[in-house]
Amino acid sequence: MNASSTFNFPNLAPVRRTSHANPQPIPKPLIAASSSVPEPGSDPPARKIKGSPQLARWSRARAIRSGRKLDRAGQRTQFLEPNPPLHPSDGVSLDPHDSTSSGSDGSDDDAEMTAGKSIYMVSDGTGWTVEHSVNAALGQFEHCLVDRGCAVNTHLFSGIDDVERLMEIVKQAAKEGAMLVYTLADPSMADSARQACTHWGIPTTDMLGPITEGIATHLGVLPSGLPRGAPGRSFPLTDEYFRRIEAIEFSIKQDDGALPQNLHKADIVLAGVSRTGKTPLSIYLAQKGYKVANVPIVFGVQLPKTLFEVDPEKVFGLTINPLVLQTVRTARAKTLGFSEGMKSNYSEMVHVRQELEFARRILAQNPVWPVIEVTGKAIEETAAVVLRLYHDRKHKCSMPRISKRY
Repeated sequence: MNASSTFNFPNLAPVRRTSHANPQPIPKPLIAASSSVPEPGSDPPARKIKGSPQLARWSRARAIRSGRKLDRAGQRTQFLEPNPPLHPSDGVSLDPHDSTSSGSDGSDDDAEMTAGKSIYMVSDGTGWTVEHSVNAALGQFEHCLVDRGCAVNTHLFSGIDDVERLMEIVKQAAKEGAMLVYTLADPSMADSARQACTHWGIPTTDMLGPITEGIATHLGVLPSGLPRGAPGRSFPLTDEYFRRIEAIEFSIKQDDGALPQNLHKADIVLAGVSRTGKTPLSIYLAQKGYKVANVPIVFGVQLPKTLFEVDPEKVFGLTINPLVLQTVRTARAKTLGFSEGMKSNYSEMVHVRQELEFARRILAQNPVWPVIEVTGKAIEETAAVVLRLYHDRKHKCSMPRISKRY
């Protein structure tokens, strides 16, 4: 079966043992299954659903490498590989509750999966879209994940480009009672996933199909149906690509107040005290094609004159809660090798408050510079605020908005 074939349910029916007048030898894959068939008239024994031993090994190894406890509740993202695909010629049942198809040999590797709700993320590409979409949705349940300790296990399966591997993942999801979320560009693959999940009662969400169909209807053009990186897709080196490369190189050279004479060449200038996220924010914006320079505000140190000579609508101030800043600086000092016995006011609360007050006065003297509170914000959230204000000012928009311009 190739990736473009359509999922056929009759082929997925569980293999059943039938009696004949002259019984034929039972193939090896079915011997184990036949040994567990109950006697006529007796109740079938309760079967304990277990996870795939390969998935269990990957889960434990991932937890050990990351330093987490195996029984720790909370959100976990594990990059796992699916089991080897099943082939019809092997005579293996695709029944999701058939333990003989999981390759169990009764060893310790056949351990149950970690307790908690599971979400399987399947992609025929890198999995970036489906992973970030699921993580964004999980952000709406932080009250449960953090406060109540709800266990959520997310498993990413990337590069799934054939139906056999897809069906193996769906079967494993049915065993574990997991939800399946997928981004499959090939319509036949997406249709196979949808039909299989419906057949086995697996909750599923197609993250790519509805929006692709909507855009196709809007444009009046059929989609290619090819995932990113497919041989049939071409990626020309456009002006936008070279503009992004130039922006990244510029932002790296202008990091931490370097080359202040080039501030006028920047699209965006960030100013703030140490550990307010200036560097990661600069690189993030540079990857979107913006030339970004950042200037540190240090207590008692005069800022470069060129900062006050550039267009003030390009400058953005960053501030943060003093308690959070002290915590971040304390952790930073430890990574730099500062011990508790070494004297340094870098992370002392008195110095932190003095530096924030010093920065506040400078920002207040330049009212055109917007001040962004970064406490509790991810880099993406801060970048969204910066870009919204940047485009509003550049295009004189009366209503705040964020738009992608090509």
